[in-house]
Amino acid sequence: MPAQRPAWRGQLRLSLVSIPVELYPAQQDERTHFRQIHQPSGQPIKYEKVVAGLGPVDTDEIVKGFEHEKGEFVLFRDDELDAVRLETRKTLDLSQFVDLDEISPIYFEKAYFVVPEDKLAEDAFRVIRDALRLGGKAGLGQVTMRGHEYLVAVQASGNGMVLHTLRYENEVRQPETVFGGLSDEAADEDLVTVAKQIIERASAPFNPKAYKDRYQSALKDMIAERLKEKAPTARVAAEPEAAKPAGSTNVIELMASLKKSLEAGAPPPAASTTAARKAAAARKAKDATGGAKPRLKKTG
Repeated sequence: MPAQRPAWRGQLRLSLVSIPVELYPAQQDERTHFRQIHQPSGQPIKYEKVVAGLGPVDTDEIVKGFEHEKGEFVLFRDDELDAVRLETRKTLDLSQFVDLDEISPIYFEKAYFVVPEDKLAEDAFRVIRDALRLGGKAGLGQVTMRGHEYLVAVQASGNGMVLHTLRYENEVRQPETVFGGLSDEAADEDLVTVAKQIIERASAPFNPKAYKDRYQSALKDMIAERLKEKAPTARVAAEPEAAKPAGSTNVIELMASLKKSLEAGAPPPAASTTAARKAAAARKAKDATGGAKPRLKKTG
């Protein structure tokens, strides 16, 4: 199996057959990335989470808010959102099958490789893969990853299968909203014939190796040339090492223990002194509101 961590692990279900599978991203980012630099000091620009009038705040003081009215928010903690348990968090049920060409390209988002979790699952995995390939079908279902439930299509690909996350119907603009002003008059038949001949002459099997990102190549050439210069236009100073917050080791160890406890379904271990104080403050604040969902109102 691949060495990297899977994006999702669960059961791929076809009727009464369930197969343990893992999903791995099919794409990789090869683009050149830049950081913003403060030229006078040579220091990288940082982005801090701040509150107007208060300044920077700790991440453990941040909750998620949904703005249901202008300036009015319903607040949720991460553990409350995590409590939304859907079967699709651990099970991908192939509930419908469609021809591969039935799905418009505008619905496709990201692609993932689907692989059996272990050797024992390979036989059943090959059965579903070959059945999809022979039928020219894609299996539709839903799966929950990274806090979102995705509509997905699974199809055979090589020795394995590929899963495509799809946009929901309400996430796709209707063509009429853009093409509505275009005439439905047919084009000149002779001109279409010539255009068709040009297309046929230039037709060939798809070969992604024939295309390169020329912009990225140009950027890399510029970077290489800049490194060869005797006097760089800017020399970035070494970023000072941030002071280590007190108790950070305990917090990291506690987080690891909590995650293990959640996975095992066991109660969390005793918190460190720092974490315990924060938990007590959170409970006190919750008791003061009677457990009701707080409403945050914008000020100023």
